[in-house]
Amino acid sequence: MSTTDKASPEASQQSSASARVDDDAAAGAQLSTAPLEDAPGGPVGIGVLGWLRWFWRQLTSMRVALILLFLLSLASIPGSLIPQTQVDAMKVATWKREHASWVTVAEKLQLFDVYSSVWFSAIYLLLFISLIGCILPRSWQFVGQLRGRPPRAPKRLDRLPAYTTWRTDKPADEVIAAAGKVLGGSRFRTETGAGSVAAEKGYLREAGNLVFHIALIVMLVAFAWGQLYKSEGGKLVLRGKGFSNTLTQYDDFKSGSFFTPDDLPPFSFTLDRFDASYAKTGPQKGTARDFKAYVTFREGADGAPHKREIEVNKPLEVDGSKVYLLGHGYAPVVSVTDPTGKVIFKDAVPMLPQDSNLTSSGAIKVTDGYKDKDGKKEQLGFGAMFVPTYAGEGKGTMFSQFPDLDFPALMLSAWHGSLGVDSGLPQNVYQLDTSKMQMFKDDSGQLFKQKMLPGETMTLPGGAGTVKFEGIERWATFSITHQPGSGLALAGAIAAIGGLAGSLFIQRRRIWVRATAGEDGVTVVEMAALGRSESTKLPEELAALAAALHQQAPTAPDRPVKENVEGERG
Repeated sequence: MSTTDKASPEASQQSSASARVDDDAAAGAQLSTAPLEDAPGGPVGIGVLGWLRWFWRQLTSMRVALILLFLLSLASIPGSLIPQTQVDAMKVATWKREHASWVTVAEKLQLFDVYSSVWFSAIYLLLFISLIGCILPRSWQFVGQLRGRPPRAPKRLDRLPAYTTWRTDKPADEVIAAAGKVLGGSRFRTETGAGSVAAEKGYLREAGNLVFHIALIVMLVAFAWGQLYKSEGGKLVLRGKGFSNTLTQYDDFKSGSFFTPDDLPPFSFTLDRFDASYAKTGPQKGTARDFKAYVTFREGADGAPHKREIEVNKPLEVDGSKVYLLGHGYAPVVSVTDPTGKVIFKDAVPMLPQDSNLTSSGAIKVTDGYKDKDGKKEQLGFGAMFVPTYAGEGKGTMFSQFPDLDFPALMLSAWHGSLGVDSGLPQNVYQLDTSKMQMFKDDSGQLFKQKMLPGETMTLPGGAGTVKFEGIERWATFSITHQPGSGLALAGAIAAIGGLAGSLFIQRRRIWVRATAGEDGVTVVEMAALGRSESTKLPEELAALAAALHQQAPTAPDRPVKENVEGERG
């Protein structure tokens, strides 16, 4: 006599509970493309390969990517606080003089070249690798989700966060067909099974998440491309003078590591006129109203001339380069004669503005052609202070009262000797190096200086010659920049914002409808919804869909309960 083994009630309950958990887990699986973690306690590998696998999993995690992005932001701070060699070498030299005790440490830490330093490049590259390693598996997983179908309905729909049910007289197959149309009409992707419909929506959430991270990579590539191939230079142009886009024409120039002079687009322009207007009354007196440079522009070596206007924030664009108007000022026209009366120097000398009213300082340097009364060759230097609106004799110092040319005046102090321009060392054109010069002295033995108005002449002591204030010209400074990758960076930024908005405001969710025929012939309809995260909109959406389906499968009327007459008689 044989017997059949039967599972105990406790074992059956445990098996049923386990099946329900697995069923619910399958329903909520793959609602995101987040990588799956290793099983708790599971080995990550053995030896070197295990450590490499662990390191790669850590590097390509979103947590590490965010940490690296934060570190990159922190690493950029020294580049904003400390002058950079590629931006302004003179400011770097000044900083070193003022902070001599920190120079050794700063140089070892590459703080004067932050954006090309080893540690900044390491963070940048690690972030780049982390984002790629994070995006690739998520992309393949997302493609798999798009090709897959919504999972079947769990056995217990009432266990899901949003749930509703009702009874209807409609047959179960008609309810399922109507549910498929209702869900499909709301742009759900549906899958009809035996007695149920599974629907899914919100794939743009994961698409937005991937777009956001891909956009970050695009922005990093654009930033690297721009830094490696960029060029930027400045040029001061006098009215009536011109500029040609070659390296020798720039006053200052800096470029990326992969830049070559052949990358400069060929063009030239002449500054025909510069206009500036200022507020003349009220609390905003002296405030600039408008700056505008009128230029004649030629593209290429033999291009036809074209008239253009360049304003602040309205640059001239040429073959990927932009010409910006940065500033303006005045250039007094000065002529110098030697003791014989011969004019040895006549030019407009740009002055550097010192305040908003264009009080300006500069230096006039006569390097060639001058001989003193004994026939000895010397160089002349004049420290200059120019004001476009002088308060008048006895009414104020040499500070301008207004930025326009209402009452221009020029103050000169005279020196002779060696300007030091032949030493090979760079000099500031706005400053006079008097270390190898002697001052012209007035009757009291002090430095000879004189204030002049346009048309006036200063006679140097001892018959050394004369200096005449001939007139005034205007100048404007232009910045010529070539920044490749800026369009790509803009596209990446826009895509990042769009992707981030999609990942934040779109919810991935699933809805199931089950229709089951009861023993009394009435169909039981169940609807349930599950989202990636809890949201108050999920029950609202389920209610709206249930209302639409209820119109096609309305609630069955209550039926009277039949009395058991025979039971009552017994």
